[in-house]
Amino acid sequence: MPSRVPALAFIGGGPRTAGVLERLAANRADLFDGPLHIHVIEPHQPGSGRIWRYDQDPGLLLNSTAADVTMFTDDSVACDGPTVDGPGLSTWAAGVLDGTIRDVPALEPHLLAQLRSLTPASFPTRQLQSKYLEWFFGRAVAALGPQVTVTVHRDTAIGVTAAAAGGHDAGTHRVRLASGAEVVADVVVYALGHTDSQPDPESVRLSDFAAKHGGFHAPPSYTTDVDYSGVKAGQDVIVAGMGLAFVDLLVLLFEGRGGRFEERPDGELDYVPSGAEPRVWAGSRRGVPYHSKISSTLRGEPVARPRYFTAEAVEALLAEHQELDFRTQLWPLIAKDAGYAYYRELFTGYPERVLGTWTSFEAHFDAVDWYSSAREDLVNFAVPNPALRLDLEKLDHPLSGCAFADHHTVQRSVAAYIQNDLNLRTSPDHSQTLALFTALLFVYMDLGRLVPQERLNARSQQTIHGWWHGFFSFVDSGPPSHRLREMLALHRAGLLKFLGPGMWVRADDSVGRFVAGSFQSPVVVDASAYIEARLPSASVERSANPALADLHDAGWGTEQRLLTSEGAHSTGKLLVSGNHQVLSPVGTPQNGLFAVGPWTSGWGAGAFARPNTNAAPFRENDALARRILETLTTTRELTGALRKA
Repeated sequence: MPSRVPALAFIGGGPRTAGVLERLAANRADLFDGPLHIHVIEPHQPGSGRIWRYDQDPGLLLNSTAADVTMFTDDSVACDGPTVDGPGLSTWAAGVLDGTIRDVPALEPHLLAQLRSLTPASFPTRQLQSKYLEWFFGRAVAALGPQVTVTVHRDTAIGVTAAAAGGHDAGTHRVRLASGAEVVADVVVYALGHTDSQPDPESVRLSDFAAKHGGFHAPPSYTTDVDYSGVKAGQDVIVAGMGLAFVDLLVLLFEGRGGRFEERPDGELDYVPSGAEPRVWAGSRRGVPYHSKISSTLRGEPVARPRYFTAEAVEALLAEHQELDFRTQLWPLIAKDAGYAYYRELFTGYPERVLGTWTSFEAHFDAVDWYSSAREDLVNFAVPNPALRLDLEKLDHPLSGCAFADHHTVQRSVAAYIQNDLNLRTSPDHSQTLALFTALLFVYMDLGRLVPQERLNARSQQTIHGWWHGFFSFVDSGPPSHRLREMLALHRAGLLKFLGPGMWVRADDSVGRFVAGSFQSPVVVDASAYIEARLPSASVERSANPALADLHDAGWGTEQRLLTSEGAHSTGKLLVSGNHQVLSPVGTPQNGLFAVGPWTSGWGAGAFARPNTNAAPFRENDALARRILETLTTTRELTGALRKA
């Protein structure tokens, strides 16, 4: 009987799968020889997948500049496999234009126009990014070589079962597809990207309320997948959430309906309405949008790597403590690194704004804890202007403690906050904000590498997936600055109103409308439409993805559950091991099943990243690819031994 060629199946074919394919190609020569079949199951275009697909509003942008996007595992990445340099988005665009990159399908005229106007500092459209991702997927497939066949199934995986014992494919998995076809694979990788969840009971109640009273309700979802045609021109709409989903929502409800922005002589924007717009009332826990992306450059001496949150510091903590606590043991080091980078830029870039020398300040700063009166006294003396002192708690909740007397006070306060944020992050005279950004980015990328997840107490795992990720996103992962300028223009036009921090919403049966307000102001508004502008919370148990739901219902996978001081807590994420192997409800590894992405209990740091940052997703991709190849080698050896027996 001829030997069977080993097979690998990816459920999901977006940028994460493309990245792992590239790592498989880079590592295959060292870890696996011979033929291999790879199946990629993806209903959308492979490479871009659902989230980054071409078929979405052309006005939607990345919140990263073209220079800050790459799919290649460059030589900054600390991984066991060989690094492979390649063009990031900006360099790729230039290569397509000058003809040095030719393996790109013909682009539509508007995309060619975008290529011509693109600079490293531009924020590309998601449509253009989709073409880069699809090109990268093709490049990764080609790099696998002639012994590897890659079959793309433009289909949806709906479940996985183990092959029957005793057959020629015993020990393998059968991936069932919506079309009725099946794929047989020795190893299955769930790489589903951002997945939807079935609405929770509260969202169901709100949707039922809207339907009963002729209103509109959009539960948490990926913004571009929602049909907003039920929101009518001139209608008041309550929106909960002011993060990136909110930014996308404004694009769809205003420019997407024919409105446009015009620049005034003073550089500010005016909004010219189409007449099809609603009026938006927006609020959130913080009451303000994410911080603008930064356009300044460093003036002073840059910080190459974290100074306090280091491998040595973490190893010392691990040697002393069985479990680590994020808030009391790790966060003070992270906060001190953020402060060190911030004040280094302030001292070396703007010496006229401080007292004393950087050398003296640095020596004293090294000797004190971040959360100490000694550190506060040091900063208060050296930085005379209180507005230039870094307050991370105030940064996290900028309007905390404010009591707003009336509607107009709320409007003035939030608009002034947005304008001040723009001044700080787009002015060339406040590059300490860039130093802070970079310091937090270093830590965000290093956390999963330095801290074993199993050595964190349950409260800390909850904090990292919740507060820390939210704080980092708020400070470092905000929209391009012109999106905040557009918010102010919409506000001046009377089409965007602010509810403020501590937002609450309820469905009022007595009037058949949604009612919203803020715990920090007396303002209350009502509307027939309510949009929850955020991604759905992770939930394996309520997953709307059929393959993930099947994994849970079959008992092969389970949600991560943590025992906190408040009792058992489920993160909603799929429980995986440190090497991304799916774990059963009792914690045993499921042979041949792996999962990676933001809906797993792994660190989940995205699918693409900034070049030359030792990016976490590239480290993860390399480790996972090597583990897959080792598993395939072991499976082939066992299969061969059984056949001989």
